[in-house]
Amino acid sequence: MLTRKQHELLMFIHERMKETGIPPSFDEMKEALDLASKSGIHRLITALEERGFIRRLPNRARALEVLKLPDSMNPALGGRKARFEPSVIEGNLGKVPPQPPVRSAETGEGPSRSVSVPVMGRIAAGVPIEAIQTHSHTITIPPEMLGTGEHYALEVRGDSMIEAGIFDGDTVLIRKQDSAGTGEIVVALVDDEEATLKRLRRKGNSVALEAANPAYETRIFGPERVKVQGRLVGLLRRY
Repeated sequence: MLTRKQHELLMFIHERMKETGIPPSFDEMKEALDLASKSGIHRLITALEERGFIRRLPNRARALEVLKLPDSMNPALGGRKARFEPSVIEGNLGKVPPQPPVRSAETGEGPSRSVSVPVMGRIAAGVPIEAIQTHSHTITIPPEMLGTGEHYALEVRGDSMIEAGIFDGDTVLIRKQDSAGTGEIVVALVDDEEATLKRLRRKGNSVALEAANPAYETRIFGPERVKVQGRLVGLLRRY
């Protein structure tokens, strides 16, 4: 899955090459995506190249080749922009279905059912990394761990939330929602590019993303820069 900015840049390059046969310059890309510097364009191009969407041709200026478009993008649609959504959940995947209790085959008592939840890549509990990647696999969760709504899981990388009991290698269960109360642990998307797992604090007109490890500083942003992508509701750990 591409972030919003990666998708916008890929489609801008694709449309420009369809029109002129020549890739846009870095200045043109910076202006089209409304970025403050060309370093952001370099980072986006590197991410697109690593994911196999474009290729930089050696020994040629402004030499880019579009190798493919996102699977969900029909090339005939041109530059239609897709809104970034980290949780690509289809049908009832990750949603607790209403169903009558089923008696356990072993005891003859009590409910016995489970819910399939998609694992949507990795989330940084440390310095923010690239936003959520893609649906990698599915895990089975007891429904009492989830409650209502849609859910997805993420593999934790980093140690910034250790004092909240979240360690590197854990799998967190996230309820998909776009708002959260202050003090709740959330998946936060910063500038439509970086995803991180932090405790949300609201300070006046600002939003603070607070670690649970004194080695990490609290990061403070304007409210328009942070989007809540879900709230922590559970955690899985393997020993």
